[in-house]
Amino acid sequence: MKHQFSIREEAARCLLCEDAPCTKACGKGDPARAIRAIRFDNVKNAGLWLQDCSDDDLGRAEKACIHYDRPIRIREIVGELRGERLEVRGEERPELGITFCGLRCENPFFLASSAICANYEMVARAFEAGWAGVFYKTICKQDIREVSPRFDAIREGASFAGFRNMEQLSENPYEVDFDILRRLKKDYPLKVVVASIMGQTEEEWIELAKMAEEAGCDAVELNYSCPQMRLAGMGSDVGQDAELVTFYTAYVKRNVKIPVIPKMTPNITQINQPAMGSYFAGADAISAINTIKSVTMSPEVKVDGKWTVSGYSGRSVKPIALRYILEMAKNPIMKNIQFSGIGGIETWHDALEFIQVGCRNVQVCTAVMQYGYRIIDDLKMGMQTYMAERGVEHLEDLVGELLPSFVLPSDLDRETMVFPLFNRGKCIGCGRCYISCQDGGHQAITFDYDTRQPHLVGKKCVGCHLCRLVCPVGAIGLAQRIQKK
Repeated sequence: MKHQFSIREEAARCLLCEDAPCTKACGKGDPARAIRAIRFDNVKNAGLWLQDCSDDDLGRAEKACIHYDRPIRIREIVGELRGERLEVRGEERPELGITFCGLRCENPFFLASSAICANYEMVARAFEAGWAGVFYKTICKQDIREVSPRFDAIREGASFAGFRNMEQLSENPYEVDFDILRRLKKDYPLKVVVASIMGQTEEEWIELAKMAEEAGCDAVELNYSCPQMRLAGMGSDVGQDAELVTFYTAYVKRNVKIPVIPKMTPNITQINQPAMGSYFAGADAISAINTIKSVTMSPEVKVDGKWTVSGYSGRSVKPIALRYILEMAKNPIMKNIQFSGIGGIETWHDALEFIQVGCRNVQVCTAVMQYGYRIIDDLKMGMQTYMAERGVEHLEDLVGELLPSFVLPSDLDRETMVFPLFNRGKCIGCGRCYISCQDGGHQAITFDYDTRQPHLVGKKCVGCHLCRLVCPVGAIGLAQRIQKK
């Protein structure tokens, strides 16, 4: 049986090296950059960095690979790319500019308030790389003392499926941070600089917001959502209280002229309650979500023998973040407020989903912590390619376009169904679909042990598609929707 080679799976094995030995050995192209494009869902542009490479060049690149297991199969990747005729796109790419709170952004990609933007040098490098703006690490007047170690991860191979973060706010004196923001705005006037702040009293919220405005910041984000503050009455303690969210937002809004953007916590049942409080208080936009309270129990991350509850982020939280954005965007009361989406964004397609449910920009954190600022290249190029393929000239046209497609569970069609469609040519006979259907579904698949082929029992199948989801080679697809009998 022919081996099913997946360029995406092989690219996922790549270590994404700094100063990649494979590219240095190749000489005529950049296989490391091509593999990174594949890894970040930008397959259609991967050929840009391989078109001048001969088989000998690629052979040298593969031999130079330092992967701890076995070299990345660069020549096979290139062969599959050529086989699929993924050609270099020559047409002019659409612009990614968009307005947010009246501010012109060169693209929708921002750094989220976190450890990835904690000083001048970091943000400057991100701006030079192509990020449109920054929500700078949250500034406060309290003495911030961090623990060690402070990070943990739920792994999926070499990548994080989820990331646990014990970090709090900026450890710099607040005067130092506002000076940094002043310098950033002076040196990068076309970038959007947002100060994220957190107060403990009405006076602190107002003072910090005024300092942000005086520093020349374009907007101020109100952090009502940090889940691991050492002091009571801060972070998610505020975000869970709609009354406090309303009052603090109103206090700040009355005292500054720049846009005010409350940041909501996901550690709440009904996000619309505090969100509407900020809306009625005059907020210009809402950021969501911050990290989710969680527990991980790796022995290596104990702090002096103890564990605690802390924030969870990364790819695994994206569906939860999208749910909260959707709830707010579908709220008929908050018709005119804008949204900045956060949570599990690694690729341009992740960002697109947030935009399609109503966000005008997205903030990225965990992916940068893993892979660096360089992911902005594929975020931008992938989004531009998607827009070009659809004939979309302006990113604005994608904002909220899928909101009408979301309905309540009670409004879904329950009179039709879709059978799974088996592709015998791709099936490798592993029997995973059979096992899952027998033990977790409706016993609608039989398995021929002689031919190692699964067979669908149509009378028993309910169209749940568990079989399709567990198939490791994508050999099960969708048939046409039909009326239930």
